[in-house]
Amino acid sequence: MSQQPIAELHPQFSSPGATPRPWPDVDEALTKAKISWLSSVRPDGRPHVTPLPTVWSFGALHFCTGATEQKARNLSRNPQCAITTGTPQADEGLDVVVEGAATRVTDPDRLAALAALWKSRHGWDFHPANGLFVGDEGNEALVFAVTPAKILAFGKGEPYTQTRYTFT
Repeated sequence: MSQQPIAELHPQFSSPGATPRPWPDVDEALTKAKISWLSSVRPDGRPHVTPLPTVWSFGALHFCTGATEQKARNLSRNPQCAITTGTPQADEGLDVVVEGAATRVTDPDRLAALAALWKSRHGWDFHPANGLFVGDEGNEALVFAVTPAKILAFGKGEPYTQTRYTFT
């Protein structure tokens, strides 16, 4: 992101005297995340949640999926989604929720940069072709970006914090 978002602490869900979690902590948590959870909505309104690797870059959280997978079908009808990541500990770490609309990434230069990040962060080999990621075995994946409309960060351990980040 070119500029830092506006941070607002929710005092009702934070420790007394807590301050908003610094944005660099959230940026680092998103960058280092190995697994995130994508929540999308099925056509009948039921939720669909699935784990997947993500890449935080270009001011958005990115993921890839096959065109016929449930998440891709859901997002084609309703791009609104949430992606979460964090730690399993109750009293330490940072949980992060990114809310926004998923949009397809098809620009060859951006796909090439993202493929390099997928390799360095997750060990997956992709190359861009025809607006997609293509794997070594010829498997194709759509690439999506979720530019945050809002991010919630939950700091666990004293001081507990619930911080909302909004983007202008």
